[in-house]
Amino acid sequence: MVNNQQAQPSAAMACASQAAIRQALALAYRIVAHLQMDDHTYTHLSARGGDVDGVPTFYIYPFGRLFEEVTPEMLLRVSLDGTVLEGSEAQYNRTGYMIHGSLYRARADVQAIFHVHTPAMVAVSAMRQGLRPLSQWALHFYNRVAYHTYDSLEKESTQGQTLVHDLGEKNVMLMRHHGALTCGRTLHEALFYLYHLQQACEAQVMMSAQQEEPLAIPDHVCKRTVQDLLGFEKDLGWRDWQAWERKLDAF
Repeated sequence: MVNNQQAQPSAAMACASQAAIRQALALAYRIVAHLQMDDHTYTHLSARGGDVDGVPTFYIYPFGRLFEEVTPEMLLRVSLDGTVLEGSEAQYNRTGYMIHGSLYRARADVQAIFHVHTPAMVAVSAMRQGLRPLSQWALHFYNRVAYHTYDSLEKESTQGQTLVHDLGEKNVMLMRHHGALTCGRTLHEALFYLYHLQQACEAQVMMSAQQEEPLAIPDHVCKRTVQDLLGFEKDLGWRDWQAWERKLDAF
């Protein structure tokens, strides 16, 4: 009897935790839509979920929805092998499930994965040098960006393995000719990287349109700055997340 009483609060806490993840992920979709970094119905954000009968899962939106439409209730719960365990979908999203499932399986530290393809990110991903240290936004990622060669839609397990290999231990990846992917220990960390990556790419595209080569930032300054920027706050992205939440609540 004692064991049962102890188990009930634990189960309730687990349910509350999953509800909180759903709420936060739905908010992330709406924030990304507000920042105009979505691409109609073609990109996806996810958050790691708890186990279902011992099976690891993640949450993701149903393929075909706009980011601004996403609610906690509509989110799908998917196993890492791409089996939809909870929720209803109009079309099976093999590419989305392959990308997110493969990375969650390989990276236990990752709790959230955002995949987008803004025009600025696509443009920079196709440049030979990739993201260059030309702005303070870009210095968040100095020597911290992975690159993945374009190989059509990510639908096969071998493509998932290549994606995992190319990302390595980094949290930011430019997918050549395709877009970008950011990972975080929290949803707000993944969003923090996404925002600054977008700003960095926009700035680089604007600089590339100029007639003269931009001034370079010395290597020793880049190295010091990336440490300063990423060490500025203990919980990276939380302050910005709260600001975006207030902004959306005001509408």
